[in-house]
Amino acid sequence: MSIMPINLALRNILRQKLRSGVTLMAVAFGVVGLILAGGFIQDIFIQLGEAIIHSQTGHLQVFKKDFIDKGTRSPERFMIENPAELEARIAQIQGVDAVMGRMYFSGLLNNGKRDFAIIGEGLEADKEARLGTLVMITEGRHLRAADTDGIMLGDGLARSLGLKPGDRVTLLANTAEGAMNTLDLQVVGVFQTFSKEYDARAVRIPLTAAQELLFSKGVNLLVVSLHETRDTDRVLSLVETLLNGSEFEVKSWRTISDYYDKAVQLYDRQFGVLQFIILLMVLLSVANSVNMSLFERQGEFGTMQALGNRRKDVVRLVITESILLGLAGAALGVMAGVLLAILVSAIGIPMPPPPNSNVGYTAMIRIVPLTIVMAFFIGFLATVMAAVLPARKISRIPIVDALRQNI
Repeated sequence: MSIMPINLALRNILRQKLRSGVTLMAVAFGVVGLILAGGFIQDIFIQLGEAIIHSQTGHLQVFKKDFIDKGTRSPERFMIENPAELEARIAQIQGVDAVMGRMYFSGLLNNGKRDFAIIGEGLEADKEARLGTLVMITEGRHLRAADTDGIMLGDGLARSLGLKPGDRVTLLANTAEGAMNTLDLQVVGVFQTFSKEYDARAVRIPLTAAQELLFSKGVNLLVVSLHETRDTDRVLSLVETLLNGSEFEVKSWRTISDYYDKAVQLYDRQFGVLQFIILLMVLLSVANSVNMSLFERQGEFGTMQALGNRRKDVVRLVITESILLGLAGAALGVMAGVLLAILVSAIGIPMPPPPNSNVGYTAMIRIVPLTIVMAFFIGFLATVMAAVLPARKISRIPIVDALRQNI
């Protein structure tokens, strides 16, 4: 592309300030929309992922093979009998914050008046308190290592049974041998996680109490907590190497949480539709502006061809103008989008609880480099594409007909 078409194109853009301004605003608006929407959706992914990690799954889970598929019905069949050695080996991996054992069981909870079917977790209280930063305590407090007879109840379960901190309850469960065993426990706290369904049935007790209840010294799985979520894939690969050839396997929180995977797929499809809509909007807006501008400039193009310029020179000039407008509009949109994202994030967007959740949250607009680059190129390409057809059409008007527009 020679310097002359660029200089001439720039002069034409500045000469038509109103139409050029309208085109710039259309492109910038589309780019801003993509940056804000993409940053908002990315924030949903991050906050939902952190809620799952720090209220339920941890970053990684290590368990016996087939535990995910078959362990829900018979967790006693998938015990890690001597977890201490494996726990110590995993804890030595760089990036690992803590490794903690969990035991799962199901049974009945009695409040002195009626029984209620529950799902239970035996856990290491102090380590879990550090991991569960997004577990909300609505009444009472977290479990502590000293709470040998303490129990925490999900918010929905506590309301169903009319229980509060200080109340005594009886927990009934089957041992691995099939016998019945009971524990008398005291409610120390009521919690909420991101999952309303889980909170309606869940109880948490100290790991030692769960082992006493089930007559077992093992655990069902080891939960691995990391310093940084971004290290998940790296540590997952290292733990897989460590477990290679053993009876154990490891899964990341993304694999374990089917809810997260489905939510990501849903929002990705929605964002894809939004990208198409914005691309179409920019195309139509720019095409309309370009069409009107070229129609008014027919005489100018007729004069150019009469002076010896070829049709492709006219097309090149129009395309060059669109390239300059696209670059300027996309750059303006990127700057405005980033500034708006920073401003909105500083204020925050109060959000209601997601479906099947108890807890609302404050959303932000994340500044995602990939989204910014994508938004820039969508705005730029839409502007150039919108000018191609009108430019070819105007260049094919007979010179005589085009010159008549000068009269």
